[in-house]
Amino acid sequence: MTTQSTPRIGIVLGSTRKGRFGEKPAKWLSDLTDKRLDLDFELIDLRDYPLPFFDEQMSPIYAPPENPAAQRWAAKLATLDGFIVVTPEYNHGASAVLKNALDHAYKEFNRKPIGFVGYGGVGAARAIEHLRMVAVELQMAPVRSAVYLGMVEFLGIWQQGKSFDDFPHLEQSATAMLDDIAWWARALKSAREAQG
Repeated sequence: MTTQSTPRIGIVLGSTRKGRFGEKPAKWLSDLTDKRLDLDFELIDLRDYPLPFFDEQMSPIYAPPENPAAQRWAAKLATLDGFIVVTPEYNHGASAVLKNALDHAYKEFNRKPIGFVGYGGVGAARAIEHLRMVAVELQMAPVRSAVYLGMVEFLGIWQQGKSFDDFPHLEQSATAMLDDIAWWARALKSAREAQG
């Protein structure tokens, strides 16, 4: 049972491609989070927020976006106390749609924790490192622990009929990440509320 002061964490599905693999780890993570009572979770699919390529006259640091889709995206982000991004790795970086979504908001990300679940050649480690730098610029607190689905896990689940249960180390990594998110979400939520 959760209370009104329970931190709300958005699980952001960071790919919009047809046939995307990201739905599998997002669903797996959602199933794991259903067992937790210390946080409330919500799956957020970037397909539901069809943002244009960022073309606002000013950065959201200085002015709210004018685009209605971007305003709806920012309003959703404002309701959350932290994030977990499920990300692929494209050409050693995060997907363009994910980076674009991050660029469309600013204050709604400030002083909130962010964790990562990556999949691809090296578990999206390079994409996650890139996203950590972006998160710092957005005044977020990237947590140390992350989940990396490398090629063995990725291909095993995607093409070889295996499940996440066949790779118990993934749940161990997810638990560490969720524990980090819980600690930081509570601490930063209290600090934001105290500051007003």
